[in-house]
Amino acid sequence: MTTDTIDISPDAAAFIHEKGGVLTVRLSPRHGCCGGIANLAVAEARPPGTPSHFTRCEHDGITLYIAPELEGEGLRVDVEGFWKLRRLYVDGAAIKSPRRGSA
Repeated sequence: MTTDTIDISPDAAAFIHEKGGVLTVRLSPRHGCCGGIANLAVAEARPPGTPSHFTRCEHDGITLYIAPELEGEGLRVDVEGFWKLRRLYVDGAAIKSPRRGSA
């Protein structure tokens, strides 16, 4: 994987460095009220529980773990909120349905 497939904003990079310099980008299942499910891309400033399931690379001093299914998606990671309520988010990824491949 080339590191140009994911863009990390300067504010997000500063936030990630404050939290230890590790970023995980993965899919997270979201369940609907009527039994539906969709996978949304999420970013977390921590290592994954099972690093062997992720592609690992260095990106501007950040150790990046990215789920294989999100490689090459042209993602952007940014930060929103203020003070202790700041959180990372991923932009540019389509919602993925586990049954049909995309929503």
